[in-house]
Amino acid sequence: MKSFLDEHFLLQNPTAQKLYHDFAKDVPIIDYHCHLSPQEIAQNQSFENLTQIWLYGDHYKWRAMRANGIDERFCTGDASDYDKFIAYAQTVPYTLRNPLYHWTHLELQRYFSIKKLLNVDSAPTIWERANQLLASPDMSSQNLLQRMKVEVVCTTDDPTDSLEFHQQLRNSRGEYSPGEPSEFDVLMLPTFRADKAMAVDDPETYNSYLGRLEQASDVHITSYQDLLDALQLRHDFFASLGCRLSDHGLEHIYADDYTDQEIEQAFQKVRQGQFLSPIESSKLKSAILLHLALMDHQKGWTQQFHLGALRNNNTRMLKTLGPDTGFDSIGDFSQAQTLSRFFDRLDRNDQLAKTIIYNLNPSDNYLIGTMIGNFNDGSVPGKIQFGSGWWFLDQKEGMEWQMNALSNLGLLSRFVGMLTDSRSLLSYPRHEYFRRILCNLFGTDIENGELPNDLNLIGKTIQDICYHNAKKFFQFS
Repeated sequence: MKSFLDEHFLLQNPTAQKLYHDFAKDVPIIDYHCHLSPQEIAQNQSFENLTQIWLYGDHYKWRAMRANGIDERFCTGDASDYDKFIAYAQTVPYTLRNPLYHWTHLELQRYFSIKKLLNVDSAPTIWERANQLLASPDMSSQNLLQRMKVEVVCTTDDPTDSLEFHQQLRNSRGEYSPGEPSEFDVLMLPTFRADKAMAVDDPETYNSYLGRLEQASDVHITSYQDLLDALQLRHDFFASLGCRLSDHGLEHIYADDYTDQEIEQAFQKVRQGQFLSPIESSKLKSAILLHLALMDHQKGWTQQFHLGALRNNNTRMLKTLGPDTGFDSIGDFSQAQTLSRFFDRLDRNDQLAKTIIYNLNPSDNYLIGTMIGNFNDGSVPGKIQFGSGWWFLDQKEGMEWQMNALSNLGLLSRFVGMLTDSRSLLSYPRHEYFRRILCNLFGTDIENGELPNDLNLIGKTIQDICYHNAKKFFQFS
């Protein structure tokens, strides 16, 4: 019987073990999509206790705690940090076979060298030990990133964001590139996420947002063209600070046909505080999304699309806590026709940027796997990517589904690999988790005679997926 979380965790045969330990384990991390706080990184923040760095903002853990009958005050409420930690410790034994059980104990091991299982009995000791370590300067945000061999971090930022902390970090040490000598040599770059610029269904909220966009861009937005001008100026500003990715969190792609007159009329209507019809809304979103994609192509950026989430299902809790608090799920939206129409519209004039599609509904894996093949054009290896298992699918089974679909329908060897998509500085063992799963897939195929026993070939492929492909794809070298 194997020990829990031993050195060969998830590696089910000798070949998988060799692939992980000799090829995957020690390559650096390029975290090209996350939700880490730029302020915490730039100001090299330290944390008073384990709850602050581990439980704040983590809706994965909150969902498990609620399912375990834990009152909301111990998730997002006014309970003390210690009581919140104890409430999570009560929940952990009930997360058996949930990825949280693995992640929780991986993080305790990798950051704190704590190998005890977390439960109510062990919680006080673990709390005390972890907090002692967190008091060390070695556990500040910048040191944690360097400790995990993170080379690049791409945060997620709204067009109205000042990016002051990106500028602060850059100014604190001057211009640099990854690998150059520096006290803190992790490259932190912004990502342009303009979802709120497309959120036209709530006129009051949308117009309030446009007010912030006016201030950030110094453009008075009275027409649709003004909106595009303001977004272009912010796009240019992000580029000046090294941005090279955009991101969109959408139920599905918007790709309606429209006329310029229809778009201007719809924009004026929402600007006057009127609700749009579903058709008007879809057309306006289609126009905005298309122009954002053209901006990305013009600069050589990569556009990311996170598709398929059904968000904010619980109205009562949305009103109480706001969005992104753990009340979202997988949706069953139609994806194929709009994806095809959107990409084809851009490709007709050779204006389709490098693209990553993250799919949340596993029933659409083969749809996405075949769609990307329609628009790879030989200009860049893996120009259109099927992104790693996302959100509810960033666990063992979901990752295997995604990689198997990509293997069967495309080129896994050109895959840009894993990202954290996390708000926690303690989430980087998810890269280890991914790499172990990846090595086990290849190792099992070799052991079964389905791939050649050529460890140099397969090892190079694994290193490419874990690191080199992303570095080349996003031009970080």
